[in-house]
Amino acid sequence: MPADSLVPRPAELSTGAYDGLALTPSTRIDADSAARGAEVWLRAELGAATGLPLPRGDGQSAQLRLSVDPAAGLGAEGYRLIVDAEGALIVGHDPAGVFYGAQTLRQLLPPTAYRRAPAAGPGQWRLPSVRITDRPRFGWRGCMLDVARHFMPKHDVLRFIDLLALHKLNVLHLHLSDDQGWRVEIERYPRLTEVGAWREESQVGAGLPPAFDGRPHGGYYTRDDIREIVAYAAQRHITVVPEIDIPGHSQAAIAAYPELGEGEPVGVGRQWGIIDNVLNVTDATLEFYRNVFDEILELFPSRYVCVGGDECPKKQWRVSDTAQRRIREEGLADEDELQSWFVRHFDAYLTERGRRLLGWDEILEGGLAPGATVMSWRGTEGGVAAARAGHDVVMCPTDTSYLDYRQSDGADEPIPVGTVLTTADVYAAEPVPAELSEQEARHVLGAQVNVWTEHMDSPRAVDYMVFPRLSAFAEAVWSAGPRDYAEFLPRLEGHLLRLEALGVEYRPLSGPRPWQRRPGVAGRPRS
Repeated sequence: MPADSLVPRPAELSTGAYDGLALTPSTRIDADSAARGAEVWLRAELGAATGLPLPRGDGQSAQLRLSVDPAAGLGAEGYRLIVDAEGALIVGHDPAGVFYGAQTLRQLLPPTAYRRAPAAGPGQWRLPSVRITDRPRFGWRGCMLDVARHFMPKHDVLRFIDLLALHKLNVLHLHLSDDQGWRVEIERYPRLTEVGAWREESQVGAGLPPAFDGRPHGGYYTRDDIREIVAYAAQRHITVVPEIDIPGHSQAAIAAYPELGEGEPVGVGRQWGIIDNVLNVTDATLEFYRNVFDEILELFPSRYVCVGGDECPKKQWRVSDTAQRRIREEGLADEDELQSWFVRHFDAYLTERGRRLLGWDEILEGGLAPGATVMSWRGTEGGVAAARAGHDVVMCPTDTSYLDYRQSDGADEPIPVGTVLTTADVYAAEPVPAELSEQEARHVLGAQVNVWTEHMDSPRAVDYMVFPRLSAFAEAVWSAGPRDYAEFLPRLEGHLLRLEALGVEYRPLSGPRPWQRRPGVAGRPRS
């Protein structure tokens, strides 16, 4: 591929006058100890696609050389890639920078470099002569994957991690619990998965009255599955941030342990939307979730742990003797402050253990916990308020970041929900709100897109909704400077060939293929 087809766009790129570097059976790779992980990854990926052995070289005898040099002036996660007549050199500020340089090197080859076995004849593997210096704009470049509504098997999660890494994203926010399912094994409370991981059926579409498929749905990750997912992601310099929802979006946990709830025993949720069932605020429930988070912290080394905190109905608390007594005892004004009190309890818990609480912007209601980081999803207002109050923020407003939203206003879009969010819209979105001062803007850690899976019942459906919009998002959070969709579009079209080689069933820019449609299944579009 030509050097001007890279996604995301590098900070600095110039082409040379040399013929570049041909990869042959004699091509060797060498790396210093800090860059060894990228070397192993590059050999495995290119070796599979090219059929070349790419053995380890010895210093200057290697044509591909990788190294870490914090003194190179590249900045965190930055790299320099030079390809000339002598070979290819990748220097990274840190191991992540080397890895991103290796990802860029792979993009310089034909799309067949993304296949799992050789599909091109000999002599097809030539790197163009280039000099690239690159670094990310934001430290948080994330994607939230909801595996609670529709479970995604471990194999497909690992594949999804590879696709995030291809786009130089570095956070996988894994939504592990909700009303409709609990997806992580907790040894102390086995019923969370024995009961909470399965529902009798699922709502189909978003029509009213709701329709159901009559099919049981479920699945969960064992502790060893989680360890594997976390380690696999770490090898690709991706942090997995777990989310366990409290105090709302908790019906699956309440179904498993009814004593956690405020009302009558319930089953695992089978309908989408906001459900009134919430956790009670007893000391026993707080202890239950401290025990749950003890195991979550053991499995996930991420600095950030998400507790949700969003869409918590107050109806049950208003008529609950336990909730009203807690409000009086703690001197709280109302149920909003009761939710804040609940969240603050776990903010203190996480802070004591050297972690940071992450929550959706509803945690601002009733007072923000001291150590909390806010995910601004209901527009940008929550992020602005949090940043002005001195709190860190991850921007993910619905109108630019929700990849479950429909991709056009055409009647052939499958289960259309929300407003139209095109690839061009995602590309043009600016993560930092214009009304923030320079000092306040420093609290914007970055941004993420959110993949809510109520209407994505298979990895194929996830592919369709996520790509190529995630490719556009990746450039928005990696590349600094002005963005022009007309300039991006030809590079994206070349990038789609890479996704095709990987088997990604993306949405064509012209619209869905016939088998990607869902005729007769109602959505809930908004204007």
